[in-house]
Amino acid sequence: MTVLETRDLKKYYGAGDTLVKALDGVDLQVENGEFVAIVGTSGSGKSTLLHILGGLDRPTGGSVLVDGKDIFSLKDEELTIFRRRKIGFVFQNFNLFPQYTALQNITLAGELLAKEKPEYKANRKAIHAELEEKARALLAQMGLSERENHYPHQLSGGQQQRVAIARALALEPDILCFDEPTSALDPELTGEVLRVLRDLADQKTTMIIVTHEMSFARDVADRILFMDGGVVVEEGPAHQV
Repeated sequence: MTVLETRDLKKYYGAGDTLVKALDGVDLQVENGEFVAIVGTSGSGKSTLLHILGGLDRPTGGSVLVDGKDIFSLKDEELTIFRRRKIGFVFQNFNLFPQYTALQNITLAGELLAKEKPEYKANRKAIHAELEEKARALLAQMGLSERENHYPHQLSGGQQQRVAIARALALEPDILCFDEPTSALDPELTGEVLRVLRDLADQKTTMIIVTHEMSFARDVADRILFMDGGVVVEEGPAHQV
């Protein structure tokens, strides 16, 4: 089943002689449970594509459909709520809140969504306890149970990225997007994060990842897209590409 689709997706910057076509007509389909890796040189458009797929940036033209719904037909506030519920995003520089512990970073998004529901005030304590229980289970899955009360500055880069992945998983999104999740890590710490991604792939989590880790993409991804000049120039099964 197709969970995400783009149709003639475009993203342009500037005008006239300064026009830059970051994306110039990208068509893409992602199936439920599929792990798609996007590769290419710097400036090829891969991160721009991922940010639009994640609802973080609006395209110049074309559409992005999630479960058949064009997400950019939504107003900004509606898009934010839809994105939180449907699409998890993990950034290369972690983007954890420094004033919150690992546990609090994971529960925060769930708290924000819960507050939008009318029953939140009457059940605040029970909802908070449920969110913390889920967060602790995710920390255990990431091998970080003993770090739940640590602040980001007390964690290694690999640990911070695993907290960021747990935070994205906490809302049980249909799709997970990763923007070069290991690019800010030392080689030793990169392995920690890649092991988590392998586990998620084994669980048939729907994922789209922008990465320079070519051997990882070859071994773990179901499909690879190679981008250049804002277009997909080649795609196919990982081992074949």
